[in-house]
Amino acid sequence: MLLGARGLGLSELMKNVCYIYWAAFSVLTAFSACEKRAPESILAGPPEVLVTEVVEKEVPVIRQWVGTVNGIQNAEVRARTEGYLTTISYQQGGYVKQGDVLFQIDSRPFVASLDQAKGQLREAQATLLGVELDAKRAKELFDTKVISEQEYTNKTQLYQTKVAAVAAAQAAVEQAQLNLDYTKIVSPLNGIAGQQQAQIGDLVGTGANQVLTMVSQIDPIWFYLPISEQTYWEFADRIKELMAVPEAQRKENVELILADGSVYPHKGKFAFLNRQVDPKTGTIQVAVSFPNPELTLRPGQYGIARAEIQTIPNALVIPQQAVSQLQGNNQVAVVNPDGKAEIRAVKVGETYQGMIVVTEGLKGGEKVIVEGFQRVRQGMPVSAKPYTEAPKTEGAKDVSEKKSSSES
Repeated sequence: MLLGARGLGLSELMKNVCYIYWAAFSVLTAFSACEKRAPESILAGPPEVLVTEVVEKEVPVIRQWVGTVNGIQNAEVRARTEGYLTTISYQQGGYVKQGDVLFQIDSRPFVASLDQAKGQLREAQATLLGVELDAKRAKELFDTKVISEQEYTNKTQLYQTKVAAVAAAQAAVEQAQLNLDYTKIVSPLNGIAGQQQAQIGDLVGTGANQVLTMVSQIDPIWFYLPISEQTYWEFADRIKELMAVPEAQRKENVELILADGSVYPHKGKFAFLNRQVDPKTGTIQVAVSFPNPELTLRPGQYGIARAEIQTIPNALVIPQQAVSQLQGNNQVAVVNPDGKAEIRAVKVGETYQGMIVVTEGLKGGEKVIVEGFQRVRQGMPVSAKPYTEAPKTEGAKDVSEKKSSSES
């Protein structure tokens, strides 16, 4: 019994020793792990950020508007006399000059009418000649008291009547000549002639007097764009100054971006501002005149007009990516002289070529964080390195310059 009790005590003792050993081993292992991690957190140091200085520069204010191209003059070609079309003399979509014959109406009835009017004129002139001689003779006889005053008056009235008849016959000849001339339907201006709306053999010049075609003067050509009342009042003084300059002396500083994204090779100039606001849209129409020597611009095309409206002198600018938005507010991170981050609220303005104007919250020469904003907190030490802007791809456009003027 004693040996059994001693054996049981020895077993319990060994078990307790094992427990103590494993507990000590676990503590040493955990301590060892902590010792290894501590140097890693110490070596990490302050976060690295890329910074750039706030600079002052002159910034152009650029605006863009969506609009449509249209001819300076768009003339509807109609028949001015009634008749049947016999000839169509122009190429649809081709260039025509003022006075070029576009359509020909059968002229034979009008030639006959003119000949008839001329015959009636000659008859009236012959009658007038005889009456004129009678009137002169009556004047002589009346002066010598040979005929009565009544007879003299009758002769004179007859003469005046025949004079009027000759004038009427002369007017009839001129009208017949006009009608004959109108059988040649000509272009009223230089420009591009549109698609024909009548066929050979059609009776034209009757009823609603249909439009036969359109001719548009497109060199130069106008680009019509609407601006909002808000935009108008924002630049009212500048617009007034511009419109006071004769059109021939205005600068050609408006670019036209075409539907395929390319820039039209010729710059335009502001032509006029409409007299009123459209009550349906709340916009005012502006026309920009563009040279069109190649006749590539055509009425109805869409495009975007881009123009420098004014410049902001001594503007404080920073890269756009340095500005972060939080709940509708703009913020930037500034590295102070102590190497610590400061989070500031700022007010921003115009954007141009990847830069943004800061109107409030920064001073010239301060260093703002361009990359690494999300890794810093207020008062946190940082490791500031200079920011180098990546070169733009050739032909790339700045986002701010692409923005269409939806405000208009």
